[in-house]
Amino acid sequence: MTAVRAVRAVRAVWHWMRFVLGDDAYDRYRVHHLAAHPDQPLLSRKAFYVDDQQRKWGTINRCC
Repeated sequence: MTAVRAVRAVRAVWHWMRFVLGDDAYDRYRVHHLAAHPDQPLLSRKAFYVDDQQRKWGTINRCC
């Protein structure tokens, strides 16, 4: 395996891990927001994180 192929493989794994763990959520939000809502302001990274946590944990999400 050449060094270039090894670097590409490591980068691909790194991008996949960021996606799976949700680390790239703000980056994906920015791309979507700029494409779908160009006239509205973006949330800051901190505001996005607070909003995301509120959506995930702000309500009761259990059946019992």
